[in-house]
Amino acid sequence: MHRSGTTMAWNVFKFCTALRGLGSIMILLVLGIVGVTYYAVVWTNYGPALSVGGLDSLAALVVILLFHFLLGMLLWSYFSVVFTDPGVVPPNWRPASDEEEQEGECDPLNSLEFGGLQPDASNQRTRFCRKCNQHKPPRCHHCSVCGRCVLKMDHHCVWVVNCVGARNYKYFLLFLFYTFLETTLVTLLLMPHFIAFFSEEEIPGTPSTLATTFLAFVLNLAFALSVMGFLIMHISLVAANTTTIEAYEKKTSPKWPYDLGRKKNFEQVFGMDKKYWLIPAYSEEDLRRMPELQGLEYPSKPDFDSQDF
Repeated sequence: MHRSGTTMAWNVFKFCTALRGLGSIMILLVLGIVGVTYYAVVWTNYGPALSVGGLDSLAALVVILLFHFLLGMLLWSYFSVVFTDPGVVPPNWRPASDEEEQEGECDPLNSLEFGGLQPDASNQRTRFCRKCNQHKPPRCHHCSVCGRCVLKMDHHCVWVVNCVGARNYKYFLLFLFYTFLETTLVTLLLMPHFIAFFSEEEIPGTPSTLATTFLAFVLNLAFALSVMGFLIMHISLVAANTTTIEAYEKKTSPKWPYDLGRKKNFEQVFGMDKKYWLIPAYSEEDLRRMPELQGLEYPSKPDFDSQDF
């Protein structure tokens, strides 16, 4: 029995090591798909129409501008997820205790980062990570791929070569959103050319440009359908103020303390400043007044009993 457990642990370790090794390969794969799509849409099919003149040129201009806008937002969101730390537990972090509150002590980290606000200890369950040898804040989980605890961890995504957690979850959602819009747009734009492959009419273009158009259509259609499923799932998670990991854990607990209503749940991910909802960034005001965006403190229902969860 011990031997079997050791073998399983070794296999998991090798799997996590392999995921870490993907690294820049996945980023290059994403950029390669973007490159194929760009060549098929701009250089092959709609770019040449700009010099024709008339309504065809105007339509091509609108298509290219919309394509570039969505592509820009997609890449901005993507690299924001890749390069933003999802949230790491601060060194020597520990939950507030009743003794500290009675003595009037204050956690310096919370005082500096959160404007003096103290976390609500009544709704926190003290947890300890044996792998990291440190306390775990609420909603924090250990990532075997990254080898550390991640604040409000949702999952480890191989496409972004990073964990998705408290501080980059919004960027990940925007990446899904703009990817769905961009791939759907490209699918619709290239669909007439794809259908023409199966007609008896002669298709203009070289074999390489035709093959690129065909490949770009298939790739974008596949991504549009798959990303749509992920987007719908994550929208439901945001509405319930939960993560992918927590959704699985909730199966054993009917009560969920962090569901504060759809509006507040949405704001805990996207912030309160509407001007920043559709861009991968937060306003300074939101970062100052919403400590939950930092991943260490989360308001919960006042009538929730932590012993029930």
